[in-house]
Amino acid sequence: MATLGVNIDHIATLRQARREEEPSVLEAARIVEKAGAHGITVHLREDRRHIQDADVTGLRKSIETRLNLEMAATDEMVRFALKVRPDQVTLVPEKRQELTTEGGLNLVKDPERFEKAIDRLQAKQIPVSLFIYPDAQSIKLSAWLGATFIEIHTGEYSQAFRLKDKTDKELATIVSAAKLAKEVGLRVHGGHGLTYQNVLPIAAIPEIEDLNIGHNIIARASMVGLERAVKEMLILLQKAKSGRRK
Repeated sequence: MATLGVNIDHIATLRQARREEEPSVLEAARIVEKAGAHGITVHLREDRRHIQDADVTGLRKSIETRLNLEMAATDEMVRFALKVRPDQVTLVPEKRQELTTEGGLNLVKDPERFEKAIDRLQAKQIPVSLFIYPDAQSIKLSAWLGATFIEIHTGEYSQAFRLKDKTDKELATIVSAAKLAKEVGLRVHGGHGLTYQNVLPIAAIPEIEDLNIGHNIIARASMVGLERAVKEMLILLQKAKSGRRK
């Protein structure tokens, strides 16, 4: 079964709306782990719109699973990651005006910048994942740059599923990308836009080891509670694993 990393950025979004101390990111992580999730993901943005430096530092000290730090490939962020030493860094594109990460990295535009960040982090035993579109060029370049993982951007698939248009095509693209990534020596994760309704076909792809899901779980948690919301997603991932065996 694909493991589950829960992105808890939007717990911090709610807290920062009033600049209060609650809801607590650390308490959310504790509940997520208690529910059985395999890791905690947070995105430390350059504008600090939700997750703060202290959140990441506190999570590093308190969580019992793994900490995946999403961040831009900048000198400031690399220095911070080297100080905090998360279990994994995922390099993502970042625009100040976007509501959420809008797409995969453009590795062709400035490969030296990504190579430098990867080398600095992995020299200190912090494995690096690159958040990319499911295309052959990005996958091969990720391997050439020396990344340990890729995280396939599943946003196009998620949008197709929502619109009930070309879902099979988008799923096939991800399946092919995952296979290629494995062939060139990369480990494969996936995420973006995944929901309780669309996750099963993605979770059933054998090459995908881990899924990062945030907004949909937090949205569900606002209705049923965080622990139950995480457990419901884990049940779906287990169902996908059972389906692989048939």
